[in-house]
Parts: sequence; C-alpha cells; structure tokens
Amino acid sequence: MSYENKILQMKKMLGKKTTTPVKQEKTATYQKPETPSYTERWKRAGLTVVENDFGIVFKRQVHYPCHYQHGDYKLQSFFEALAKWQEAKFEHPYALDSNEQVLFFDTETTGLKGVGTQIFLLGFLEVSDESFILTQYLLADPAHEAALLFESKLWQKTATVITYNGKSFDWPQLETRWTLHQKELPKLRSQRQIDLLHSSKRLWKNDMERMKLKSVEEEKLGFSRIADIPGYLAPIIYLDAIKSGMPDALMKVLLHNEWDLLSLITLYSHSTNLLFEESNDESANTFTNIGKWYADLKESTQSVRMLEKVTSQFDALEAGHAQYYLALQHKRNKKFNEAIDAFVASLHFIDSRKKLHALEQLAIIYEHQIKDYEQALYYTQEGIQLIKRDEKWRVEQKQKWEISWAKRLYRLGNKK
Repeated sequence: MSYENKILQMKKMLGKKTTTPVKQEKTATYQKPETPSYTERWKRAGLTVVENDFGIVFKRQVHYPCHYQHGDYKLQSFFEALAKWQEAKFEHPYALDSNEQVLFFDTETTGLKGVGTQIFLLGFLEVSDESFILTQYLLADPAHEAALLFESKLWQKTATVITYNGKSFDWPQLETRWTLHQKELPKLRSQRQIDLLHSSKRLWKNDMERMKLKSVEEEKLGFSRIADIPGYLAPIIYLDAIKSGMPDALMKVLLHNEWDLLSLITLYSHSTNLLFEESNDESANTFTNIGKWYADLKESTQSVRMLEKVTSQFDALEAGHAQYYLALQHKRNKKFNEAIDAFVASLHFIDSRKKLHALEQLAIIYEHQIKDYEQALYYTQEGIQLIKRDEKWRVEQKQKWEISWAKRLYRLGNKK
C-alpha cells in the first residue's frame, strides 16, 4: 500500500470513536474509552500504563547522568551554558536564569496539518540537579487523546519550553488539539519558548544548505544517527502498531524522538558557546551572522567585538560582510573615521545592494560629518554608476534611486 493511501486510511481511523455516542446532560461525567486489547503486549515492550479520568496513556521514562555523552557534548554542558548566561552583561533571547524551569519538548504527529492530525507522542526532557529525565507519553489509541494531553501536565507546569520548530509547529498543534478537548481539560498554560530552529537559521544562514535537525547534528554537534527511522514514516508506523498491536517498530519512533530531545540540549550548549566566542570551529560567515544578531538586539558592544574578531582573524574576502556590518555599528556609535575605513574595506566583497548602501553611507558621512564635499561627490558618482550598470534591479527601483542620487549630486555640486 502506498504512503498516500496509508495516510488516508489513518485519517479515516482517527475519525472513529471506540465509545458509543450518548446524549449527556452538562453535568454528566466523561465516558472513558475502552482499554486497547494490545495493552499487555505494549507493557512487555518496556512501556508502562498510566490511567487517569480520561483513559490510559503509555509512558516511557529514562534517566541520564550528567556525564552522558551525546555527540561532541556531555549533557552537563547545559549547566556550563547556564553559568555563562548568569555572568553575561548583555541581554539575549537565549539567556536562562539559574532558577528557571526548563523543558525540552518535541512531538510526533499523524500528519503535518489539518484538524484530523493528532499528536501521538509527547516527548519531554527535564533538568534536575543530578540528572536529565526523559519522559515520553504515547497515545494509546485515537480515542484516548484527552488522557494523553491531561497526563502531559502542561496545564499546571510553568517552564521555558525549548524546541526545534516548536513555535511554528509543535506548540500550535498542541493548542489545536487542546482546544478540541477544552470542555474536559483544564486550560493550557502559556509558556516562554526558545525555538532553536529560528536561532540556527540566524547562526548558519548562508553556511548550511539544510536546517533539518539531523543535518545540524551531523555538521555541528558531532552526532550521527544509526538505524534511525525517517520522520515521515512515524505516522505510518504508529498506524500499523495500533492496528496490529505489535509495538516493535513503534519503539524505534520513540528512539527517534529521544535523539531529537538529547540534541536540543547539545545544540543549546553549542550555540551558547558560539555566542560567547568560545568556539573557533566555525566560518567567518557564522561569526558575522552572530555579530549581526547582536546588532539587531541593540547590543552594540557585543556586535562590534564579534565583528572585529572576524576582520582580524579572516582574510579580506571572508571578512567583507563583517566589515560592512562593523561599519554600520561604528556609524551608530559616531566613530566616523572607523566607519569610513570599514565601509571602504567592504566595497569589493559585498553584494550590489549592500555596496550601494555602503556608498550612500560614505557619501553621507563625508558630506555631513567630515565636511569633505569632494569625497562625498566621489562616492555619490560611484553610486550612480553602480545603479546604471547593474542589470539585476527592477527598472522602477532603478528610476527611484536615480532620482534620489541625482538630488544628492546636485546638492553637493552647489556646496563645492
């Protein structure tokens, strides 16, 4: 049977209820669904059964010592990252307080979108003083969804949730499923979130072709998955497991989810090291991205420090974009001579749009700050020539720029 047909079959199955619908008064109690016939078999595979007012949930729990090695990092590197943030003299969305509850979170679902998509696995990795605790809650069957959601305790926990694409997928999906059971379940609490996919894009933009967690693991974290199941097979495996009652392949899905969670810890640690300049195994482009990130956060001191590191440690070609962003910081800090030097150093190594902006900034500084109208005129003419010869820009855009730069040229001609 094809992958598409199995997904269609799954959606039909998810629409079924194991309980007979009955008319209930508002005061009626929740009718618990029947316990699946394969419960004992799944228990023998290593899962435990948790029962609550809404049905049953299968649970798996693993404790990891702090010295547990995952790729290039021991899990205790997370505490080292925390210590760095306690000593930091700047603000950053990555920063965590020492007393902040942290919850690494990942899900497996029966699809990627749509009301019929259910979460069948909730994975949590929590931090204690002496160990890391992995807890996975597995949907017994589609009728036990309220039991799964309730047992997650996300209606009573307050924590900073760390995910990979969680802001865009995992958490919105959780909110959707929770809303469908809002009459039965306590209200879901809002949580602070740190999404490591978003930050990975910040760090490795134009440096990595693919931003899937598996790619980041292999290229940045020193971890390679052996005999891992492809993520797209997870819903098929879950469907087969609840149809056949055989949990063997499903346990590989739990292992897949376990690796995801462990990698969230090491990715947080690795990214923190980069932000604190404690890793030299990255490209000029990555460190430039970090410098720009600090600039966007209005942390000028950190931005300048990182960008100057790039310009001093890498050659002119590799450091071209760092010079450009460094020049912008110097100009904001009113260090105009330093800004001129950095803009000039960047001109031959940056793309046309940034080059035009650099020429404009040079013209502005020379006209308004240095009062050197000859130099301001020179860079204005260079900008006009760049606009005329670059054929990639839209005609309408070039016409607007030509009018703007012609006004500058006319004004400078009158000042000479």
